[in-house]
Amino acid sequence: MKLLSFVHQGRETWGAVVGDGVVDLGKARPQHAGLVDYIASGEYLQAAQHVEGLPIAARLADITFLPPIPKPEKIVCAVRNYMDHHQEVLAAGMQRELSEQPPIFLRVWRSQCAHNQPIVRPHVSESLDWEGELAVIIGKGGRNIAEADAFDHVAGYACYNDGSVREWQFHAKQIASGKNFESTGGFGPWMVTADEIAPGRALKLETRLNGEVVQSSHTGHMIFSIPKLISYASTIFTLVPGDVIATGTPAGVGWSKKPPRFMKPGDVCEVEIEGIGVLRNPIVQQD
Repeated sequence: MKLLSFVHQGRETWGAVVGDGVVDLGKARPQHAGLVDYIASGEYLQAAQHVEGLPIAARLADITFLPPIPKPEKIVCAVRNYMDHHQEVLAAGMQRELSEQPPIFLRVWRSQCAHNQPIVRPHVSESLDWEGELAVIIGKGGRNIAEADAFDHVAGYACYNDGSVREWQFHAKQIASGKNFESTGGFGPWMVTADEIAPGRALKLETRLNGEVVQSSHTGHMIFSIPKLISYASTIFTLVPGDVIATGTPAGVGWSKKPPRFMKPGDVCEVEIEGIGVLRNPIVQQD
């Protein structure tokens, strides 16, 4: 099932995709404050039954998408989690060794934007880069989650563009400053529930800039698996329903190209993941 958050006729709500339309589960199940609450209740596992007999509230073309989880408590991001990306980092002259444990950082929710919404290039940057990634949405919270149990805590998956302001990312060894400018990361268009994607299945991932393929890989090339990322993160802090884990990007980012290439106003960046869909964002300049 594809679950999403959206705005229709001025009202913020959430629901499910059925064909080329959406069912308004927020209206049908008002006991839940939003999609995160629906996920936390566990009722999302019966989403297919919940939409039966309900009318289509709007066409996808007529809604304003929100990030599937509009304000996650945590967005945990993996760094250099594909070997080919690690190798392109080395080839570009950065001295980085593979670590024995997953390197991670946090994004804030204001740094992300929804499908069809603009990614904003900050006025202090000319090196806004793309990073197509698979996002994992936590369904069942927990602390010190064992790798063997990790997939039991996954509610679903989405596309993610871990947009990176490279000048600011390279100010110091920690990279979070370049990852948290407002509206620089895309998230969506919806969340596909975990029952539709087999645990550990390698999914084709492709990033396109103005229709040109700039990244092409699959999630089976991750260095640290989804269970490892969940287990490691949950050792540090309690994961809660609606938390997002962005699992890292493969080779093909713009700053590693010769010459470097970055997103600029007027561009359109798309991240497509097999079995999930296409996340599309136009690029605009900060006012």
